Amino acid sequence: MATRIEEDDDDVPALSAQTLAALREFIAEQRDAEKEGTEEEGEVALVTEDWRLSQFWYDRNTAETLVEEIRFLSDCSQPPSPSVACISCPTLYAYLKKIEPDIPAQILEFDKRFGQYGEDYIFYDYNLPEELPLSLKHSFKIIVADPPYLSKECLEKVTKTISFLAKPQDSRLLLLTGEVQKERALELLNVRPCGFRPQHSNKLGNEFLLYTNYNPQGRLGGWEPTLSE
Repeated sequence: MATRIEEDDDDVPALSAQTLAALREFIAEQRDAEKEGTEEEGEVALVTEDWRLSQFWYDRNTAETLVEEIRFLSDCSQPPSPSVACISCPTLYAYLKKIEPDIPAQILEFDKRFGQYGEDYIFYDYNLPEELPLSLKHSFKIIVADPPYLSKECLEKVTKTISFLAKPQDSRLLLLTGEVQKERALELLNVRPCGFRPQHSNKLGNEFLLYTNYNPQGRLGGWEPTLSE
């Protein structure tokens, strides 16, 4: 319910400038909260991006494409469905739980606003890459990671987290990061870029790629050919 200020009504007591400013700020915050809580058909509502934390949410097509790939990988596994680790990619987690709620997933994220997801939420600081519950060690067959920064240091530390989480054999990794990380990602994680190009709701200046440590064949546009192929 919106609050309305009747400035021309003589029966309404005048508010001080400070009180009026605070009231208008409250109304604006309420409207923003209502806007965040609404969803267009098929879309998922997310909290507002915090650019100070380098947060940029995927667009709907990107999120749904990633969910489709996770569904495929899950269906190829022996039951029960393998758990999915979503490292710094809350958009994917939110869409995954909406579209495929039976696939178990954990969200590892620095932003504590995502504590709303209860036991699925794990606080994660990439500067402390292995300070995670021991119960998570080597327990994920499917990992999706989106390092928050396009730096060597960040990718190296996230690599340590991936090694901590991944099952020792036959784990599947999807990495979303900038094209500038292509050689470093290959060196650290043995991943190659796919033809599919992830997009964000707010357009970014850096080109992002989706890398995998397995050949998706006809899915995700397949692996991009190398010069030797």
